[in-house]
Amino acid sequence: MRCGSVETCRKARPRRARWNLAEAVPPKLNIMASLKLDRITKIYPHSGGSKKGKKNAAVKTNLQVTDQGVVAVQEFNLDIKDNEFIVLVGPSGCGKSTTLRMVAGLEEISGGELYIDGKLVNDVEPKNRDIAMVFQSYALYPHMTVYDNMAFPLKLRKMDKNEIDRRVREAAETLDITQYLDRKPKALSGGQRQRVAIGRAIVREPKVLLMDEPLSNLDAKLRNQMRAELIKLRKKISTTFMYVTHDQTEAMTLGDRIVIMKDGFVQQVGTPQDVFDHPANLFVAGFIGTPQMNFFNAKLLCEGGRYSVSVGGCKVELSGEKAKKLAAGNVPAQDITLGVRPSHMVLAKEAGNTLTATVEVSEMMGSEVHFHANADGKDVVVIVPTMDAEGRHIDSFKAGDKLNLAFSGNVAHMFDKDGKNLEF
Repeated sequence: MRCGSVETCRKARPRRARWNLAEAVPPKLNIMASLKLDRITKIYPHSGGSKKGKKNAAVKTNLQVTDQGVVAVQEFNLDIKDNEFIVLVGPSGCGKSTTLRMVAGLEEISGGELYIDGKLVNDVEPKNRDIAMVFQSYALYPHMTVYDNMAFPLKLRKMDKNEIDRRVREAAETLDITQYLDRKPKALSGGQRQRVAIGRAIVREPKVLLMDEPLSNLDAKLRNQMRAELIKLRKKISTTFMYVTHDQTEAMTLGDRIVIMKDGFVQQVGTPQDVFDHPANLFVAGFIGTPQMNFFNAKLLCEGGRYSVSVGGCKVELSGEKAKKLAAGNVPAQDITLGVRPSHMVLAKEAGNTLTATVEVSEMMGSEVHFHANADGKDVVVIVPTMDAEGRHIDSFKAGDKLNLAFSGNVAHMFDKDGKNLEF
């Protein structure tokens, strides 16, 4: 007999004990899988009109155009381990959502091979891939209650009613939405709706959980809260996650590894800390980090086996670690693009082997000040604490004031004329 309401269900069957989140996760949610994307490519064929017109349209988005069509994803290679949280990040149109949809089976794979748990699934129907997907728009059925929305995919599988009830209630308790099971989506907030959408995905106990920008419709405060909830959820269920976002903060906080994409190409794969500390190229350096890295036209010098950089009249010797990497690659002296993160630039009390900058705007952020300035013809941002180490407030600077900027050799990033990091 089907339960008519939450209260009826509670009376009809014993109340389940609440999970102790410190304890081991029930084995029913302990479903894991590995993924392998081997040279995955997506080409959208030319359709109607001249190829010339298509090419001009594609040039605007910097995507490659071939005789076959517009190449949205270029030979994507990635091995994803069991229970790993992978985040695809990049600007709009870079191919990250297309890649996710190919894994889901919603987009046909033009080239390459996709393996889930060692099984080739290129031609396997989406419903048979044992994956679940959470969409940006929630995609809840407005005429159904939360309970029915979450139970719907299990009913399609003709699953036993008791098993459906068990899974729905366990997922609801995991996501703290048990009290909303008899409500309809219109009575829920955006964050609650997103939890229902996630619940509908995890009741299927999928091997892989795909998420396509699930937090982008939420306001900033709620997005921060939901990010924390996703981190908690990841600890409660052992599933392989593949998450797409254009928000680098989400990528840095959620991912075990992040994949940075641009124009269909993978730019770099690594841990959040690795891509922040060692960006592979100029694009990654500018994309990862808020505010973004400062860039200068500079010279890389090699004198007596020692490397240094010269910019705006100041000369800074590189650290031993960076010099060793450059020497191992036989990197010669050359013109470079020098990158230094805003938080790695410091105010010097006096001029002298420093970079002179003129303040244009200052932003008080509470514990720190962001100075927007012009240094050596470049717009730069400098982040400094509002108090020094001795607890004294820094002097206030206004538009037009001069700053003496310094940085150490261990925080300098050197890029050649093609944008490649010379340390790689």
